[in-house]
Amino acid sequence: MDSPHGAAVTAEDFGLKGPRGWAFRGVRLDAPPGALVAIEGPSGSGRTCLLLALTGRMRPSEGRSEVGGLRLPRQMAAVRRISALGPVPGVSELDPAFTVAEHLRERALLQRRYDGSLRALLRPRAERTAAARNRIEAALGAAGLDPATLPKAERTSVRDLERLEALRLSVALALIGRPRLLAVDDTDLKLSDAERAEAWELLRSVADGGTTVLAVCSQAPGGAITVRTDGTATTDIADITAADATGASEPAETPEATTEKTTDEKTIDEGTADAFAETGRA
Repeated sequence: MDSPHGAAVTAEDFGLKGPRGWAFRGVRLDAPPGALVAIEGPSGSGRTCLLLALTGRMRPSEGRSEVGGLRLPRQMAAVRRISALGPVPGVSELDPAFTVAEHLRERALLQRRYDGSLRALLRPRAERTAAARNRIEAALGAAGLDPATLPKAERTSVRDLERLEALRLSVALALIGRPRLLAVDDTDLKLSDAERAEAWELLRSVADGGTTVLAVCSQAPGGAITVRTDGTATTDIADITAADATGASEPAETPEATTEKTTDEKTIDEGTADAFAETGRA
């Protein structure tokens, strides 16, 4: 049963097939709300495809899955509304030319446009600004990122951030929407042992706060529910059979696995362009 915030994630015989074969197949998962789930395996083994499928961004080919009581693939749009992506290469990357402040301001504008009630939208501008600032500060606090400690504070460009700082910023941006499910790709990529420990401490604290976390990694930390994509044995509550090496692929290699845009998605794209214009993004 779901908590008031976090989303339970279950899957049975879950699989996705692309033009080169199975990206992943036979996934079983039973994660309660507020769990930390590590999707473990080598690069190219379908980890990112699984992450995107469980968040409603890629259409599965077989099996069953539920996120927060919402069925996949039938309710993919609804799953997208309750989930948020942290850093996912090629999907939700930070703009290196943008500053920290610009990223935060843009995300707050997008959130207000798509998540605000009519009553909230009709509130005085000063109240809306204060509410957005409070939401940003709460997200930064949860992500453990203090802009004042950066080289140029909020005016620091993403290209000047350390890898762990960029991860914290991506997580903060995702948390502005107060998702029930947070998905993070390449969690431990290019991190030292100490930085890797900090990254997992961050994600564990987000999970402890009630948000279910899915995190792709090469090596899962202790205490996490682990789904492996290398075909080896795992816990009795999560199992995955990897595709053949020639068939596994990441999202960029399996465009046919994604669904055609729905009317809602097209509307969101148009609104996103408007919000980008407000923040100066081309």
